[in-house]
Order: sequence, then C-alpha cells, then structure tokens
Amino acid sequence: MKFLESRVVPCLVKVGENVILVAVRNGITLTLPFIIAGSVFLIIANLPIPGWTEYLGTFGTALNVPVIVTFGIIGLIAAIGISYNLAKHYKLDGLTCSGITVAVFLMAQLDDNYLLNVDNLGASGLFSAIILSVLTVYIIRFFIEHKIYIRLPENVPPAVLQSFVSVIPAFVCLALVWFVRVILHFDINAFFTLILSPLVMGLGTLPGMLILVFLISLLWCCGIHGTNVLSGITAPIFLKFIVENTQAYLSHQPIPHIFAEGFYNFFICTGGSGATMGLVLAMMVSKSRYYKSLGRMAFAPSLFCINEPVIFGVPMVFNPLMMLPLIVTPMLLCTMSYFLMEFNIIGRPVLQIPWTMPPFLNAYFATGGNIPAAIWSGVMIIISTIIYYPFFRLLEKKQLAAELAEIPANAPQVSA
Repeated sequence: MKFLESRVVPCLVKVGENVILVAVRNGITLTLPFIIAGSVFLIIANLPIPGWTEYLGTFGTALNVPVIVTFGIIGLIAAIGISYNLAKHYKLDGLTCSGITVAVFLMAQLDDNYLLNVDNLGASGLFSAIILSVLTVYIIRFFIEHKIYIRLPENVPPAVLQSFVSVIPAFVCLALVWFVRVILHFDINAFFTLILSPLVMGLGTLPGMLILVFLISLLWCCGIHGTNVLSGITAPIFLKFIVENTQAYLSHQPIPHIFAEGFYNFFICTGGSGATMGLVLAMMVSKSRYYKSLGRMAFAPSLFCINEPVIFGVPMVFNPLMMLPLIVTPMLLCTMSYFLMEFNIIGRPVLQIPWTMPPFLNAYFATGGNIPAAIWSGVMIIISTIIYYPFFRLLEKKQLAAELAEIPANAPQVSA
C-alpha cells in the first residue's frame, strides 16, 4: 500500500494533471453536445420498430443529415475546444487561438490538388486536430511572451488591438503548415495518425483495455478520480471509435470497434467506477444501521452512474478489504462484455448517449436498440452483487460489532 501511495499513484496523477492532457480532455468535451444531438436524430431514424424505416421512406434520409454533419466535423470541433482550453490556461485570447487553429487545421487537410478533404474533418482528423491545436497555441504563446507582435497606440479599441497582435503569430502558423503540406507535399494528417496508431491499437484490444480498467480502479482505491486522470489520453481514441461505429451503423456495415465511447460506462461500470451497484444493493439490506442508510442514500446516484457516496462512504479508499472487488469486478465485466460482443451475442456501442443514463436503458440505446445488450446490463448487476457480497459481509460484521459497542448496556433493545 505504501508503494502505491508513494510511487505509483503520484506518477499517474502527474500524468493526469499535465497541462496538455487536461486541455485535450476538456476540449474533447466540446464535441459531446454535437455527438449526442446527432445521435438523437439517428435513433429516431432507426427506431427498432418493425416497418419503421419503410414508414419513414425518404424522410429517413433527411433525418440522417444532422448525423452526417455533426459526426463529420468532430475533428474540427475538437481543434476549437482544445486550443481554447489550452489558451485559457496560458491566459491567451481563446477566440484568437481557436480561430488560428481552425485555419491551420483546415490547411493540413488539403489533398494533393489543394482541395479540402472533408472526410478528414471528422474522426479521421482527430489526432491531427489535437497535435496541431497544441502546436498552434504554443507558437502563439512564444510570440506573445517575447512581445513579437505589431504594436498600436494604447487608445486603440481592444478588439482592433487583439487583431493586430495576432497577425504575426497567425502568419507564422499558417506559413509553417503551408510549407509542410503544400511545398513539401507531406500528409500531416496521415503522419500523426501513424504515430499514434500503436496507442490506438493497444486500446482496441482486450489486454490494453484491461490495463486501463486496472489503472482507473487502482486510482479510485487511492481516492483519485481515475477516469478523469486518464481520459486525456483515452478520450480521443474512444471518441474516434464511436464515430466510426456510428458511421458504419448508418451505412448498415459491420460495426468495427468494441471498445468505443460508452463501453466503459455502460458495459463495465454499472453503478459507477468499480461496478459498485451490487455493493449498493447489498448495503440496502444490511443489518448495520450505517450501511443500510448509506445504501439507501447511494441508490439513486448509482442509477445514474455516480458512486462517490459509495467510494468515500464505505469507504473504499485505502480499504484493503474492498480493493480486491473494486479492481476485479470491472475487469471481469470488461472481459465478459468483450467476448459477448466479439461473438455477436450482444450489440456493440454505436451511439453516444449521456453517461448518466440508468442501467438497461443505457445499453439498449447505446447499441441502437439491442435487447440482448439491455438484458446483459441487468446480468452485470447480479454479477456485481455476487462478487461484492462476501467482502461486504466481512465489512458489515466489523461495523455491527462497532455499533453494538456504542449501545449502553442498560439501553432497551429495539428490533429493526
């Protein structure tokens, strides 16, 4: 435990607090409203009702237009969000940095005929959006910190002043990308995708996902929000996967990815990180006054995948007895969900929906109306209960002894 607390956890936390990763994590969240809104149109156009598609006819194609637009510019939106958040951290003008980043990103997506390749504005351009956003902001920061910009009198309106301050950094950023893409004919987007392909491939495999789940659970055991710490690395990859899954679903093609956005929340973490819904149910029928009250209080938040009351109320933090189920349960559910999807027993995630959607409904809608996936959502709760119950019984026994010791010897005994 001391080794984890002094060596492992500080390293992971330091990674999670990295300025760039925080900006990436926060910037990626800008895409969520667009993806969820587009998914709503996709759900309406593809309701799992016999004859629904035929009933809609050509109007179904019209309903898919918002899907094509929103999912088709995910890379562009991410570039705006990441550059804006990174600029805010360095106290730069966020709007200026985002505007320059958009121009740089679009220039990087030109084809050999100098025409904009709109296919790269979506998931395929996500990695270049991340790297170009970061590089652009750091270039702008260099010029601003070294006061290399056009100076105007102090009585000039701030908006005009900011425009002229941005001229030199904007020119340098554009000239740099223009030279690489147009003069050297170097495919920036393909290069960044190639560099990050090992990480993408790793998180697309069961071993890679199990390592991620283990690290997230380990951080939670130490009282640290594991998902937030590591999402700066994982969010772009899972977002890319869900967009590609959605596009395949829209085209009635085989769904390519299992570990897309939504898999972790809906097919691993029933009740929250650590899959603690089973523990909540066990506490609700506990003989301990404390745990029964905690279980009843935590039940509603757990339905919406919020389990901080459980993590810190049990507590699970630095609790050797509960660390094992907190780590093993999500890893087991991850493995089982993977094989169920691999053998097409349940559907794969194809739509991004709010992570707070309750069990059964979350799996049903995330998979585009797959009933076996909804049933599996309920089975996961049963599995979680079976794993947590024996550990909770040991915890409950100690708590009951403590509660009994608090009762005065001459106090009347009241049955529950």
